Amino acid sequence: MNNINFSKLNGLLPAVIQDNTTLQVLMVGFMNEEAFEKTRKEGKVTFFSRSKNRLWTKGETSGNFLSVKEITTDCDDDSILIKVDPAGPVCHTGNISCFGDEAVKGFLYKLEQIINQRIKDNVPDSYTNKIYSKGLNKAAQKIGEEAVELIIEAKDDNIELFKNEAADLIYHLLILFKIKGVSLIEIEECLKNRHKKRK
Repeated sequence: MNNINFSKLNGLLPAVIQDNTTLQVLMVGFMNEEAFEKTRKEGKVTFFSRSKNRLWTKGETSGNFLSVKEITTDCDDDSILIKVDPAGPVCHTGNISCFGDEAVKGFLYKLEQIINQRIKDNVPDSYTNKIYSKGLNKAAQKIGEEAVELIIEAKDDNIELFKNEAADLIYHLLILFKIKGVSLIEIEECLKNRHKKRK
C-alpha cells in the first residue's frame, strides 16, 4: 500500500467503501493523496469532492461518519478498498448504501453484533439477554427444541413455517456461540478449511 500511484489517474483514485460487518458496498468516492493521508491519520473516510473542489469528510454535516477498519489497494495500486463501520445511512437518500437498500446477504454478522450488544448492555426486557443470562444449559435446550421444530416443519409442506423455524434455530445458535466464546467467522473459517482439505 506504500506504492499507491496517484499520478496514474490525474491524481484521483476511486475508493470503494464497504461495510466491515456485512461486506455490502456502501458507496464509491474519489481520493487524492491528501484525502487518503487524512483518512489514514484520522480514521474517518475523507474524499476529494470534485463538485466542491475540496476535501470532504463523509458525515461532516450529517454526523454519519465512516470509521475506518481496514484499508487495502488492488493489485495495480490504483484503486482503494476501505472497510468501515458506518455511523448511520451512507446515501443522501437515507439508504444504508448508495447502491440501494440494506442487503440481506451478510445480515447474520449484523445479527451477531446486535445479539452481542444486547448482552453487553444487559437489556432487562431483551429475550436475547434472558436466554444468555440463563446460561449454557438453557441455550442448549433451546437449540434442541428449535431443531426438533425445524425437523417437524421439514416434513410438512409449509415452506414459510420451515424458513421461520430455520431462522429461530440460527438465532439461538448465535446466542450459544456467544456463551461458548465462539464467533460466526470462526465457524465459517472451519467450513472453509474443510472445503480446502477436500479439494
